[in-house]
Amino acid sequence: MLCLASGGGQQGPLLAAAGAAVTVFDNSPRQLLQDRLVAEREALSLTSVEGDMADLSDFPDDSFGLIIHPCSNCFAPDVRPVWRECFRVLRPGGSMLAGFANPVRYLFDDERANNGSLEVRFAIPYSDLRDLTNDERERLVVKPHQPFEFGHSLADQIDGQIDAGFVIMGFYEDRFDPTADPISRYIATFIATRAVKPAFSA
Repeated sequence: MLCLASGGGQQGPLLAAAGAAVTVFDNSPRQLLQDRLVAEREALSLTSVEGDMADLSDFPDDSFGLIIHPCSNCFAPDVRPVWRECFRVLRPGGSMLAGFANPVRYLFDDERANNGSLEVRFAIPYSDLRDLTNDERERLVVKPHQPFEFGHSLADQIDGQIDAGFVIMGFYEDRFDPTADPISRYIATFIATRAVKPAFSA
């Protein structure tokens, strides 16, 4: 299975411990190092590969039976190439489990939302690179663990999978603890899909 943009020592080692043949693919060397450290500590076998989630050219067609893609395509400026590459490297009949942020998360001014005031400030699709002021971007850069984010439309997230060739077989919503996240008091802020690559083309 492919753990796509999933570095950090969480999903990959857990799935390897369950007996899966796991490849963890991520663009962060430090995140991949966490997977290797956990795998070494727990005597697990997994492969780690560094690269861009929108370019899986390291892998031939039909390489994997399952793709786990946690909530990480918010770090991709364009999500549709990610879905196309996932479809290409997945075997016919294989599944992709993908999680992503509900775009409603990106409507609001973060600082005010954290203080309990939900004020619509941004349009979707959203981009830290385009929509934040220079000062706000600089604050993100100096803050630890704050990469730039992109809020994709539901059309790109869901119809993008269908356009790539997937059939959506499952849909799930979730949210943060509403006492800690004001937006989650009102709406599910995360979405997960189970998408299947058809076993036979029409």
